[in-house]
Amino acid sequence: MVSLAREGNERAFEEIVRRYSPRVFRIAGKFFRQPAQVEDAAQESFLKAYTQLSGYVGRGSFEGWLARLTTNLCINILRSSNRRPESMASELTHDEAEWVDSQLANVSAEQHRSSERGRVAADLAEKVLSQLSPDDRLVLTSIDGDHLSVTEVAEMTGWSKSKVKVQAFRARRRMRKAVEELLGRPR
Repeated sequence: MVSLAREGNERAFEEIVRRYSPRVFRIAGKFFRQPAQVEDAAQESFLKAYTQLSGYVGRGSFEGWLARLTTNLCINILRSSNRRPESMASELTHDEAEWVDSQLANVSAEQHRSSERGRVAADLAEKVLSQLSPDDRLVLTSIDGDHLSVTEVAEMTGWSKSKVKVQAFRARRRMRKAVEELLGRPR
């Protein structure tokens, strides 16, 4: 299919998109919370894959090549967005804000407290993860969150297995330090 797509066969590339969309969307979902951002990153990944099909020389799986391309693209998007931070307050749409209000109105006081604690915990985890580099965040969410093997992460990122292990070890240490600083506790 890759050969046909390189020759301009649109049906072949449509089949590539159909087959690999779940994996590309899963990877993009590790980097972005908003569905629109995930979709934009996935579309950009497929566009980049289409324009760079000649760069795939057949070493390793095409899926691994596409996963690495998507991972690198997402990291680059995050790096460029860190250079121009935007306000967090504007992230909720009007519909999202209304939905949150209606959900809070429909639950009992105890359910409200429990769900609020869960949201606070998720937000705290997201804040701590956002303080880490994109590489640290990727390795932590892949290994600890998605339970991928070191080999799978190495294939997805293009790193060696030893780099993945070292990156995970150091990322966990940096995350532990960030949590301790957030809690105001010395090491």
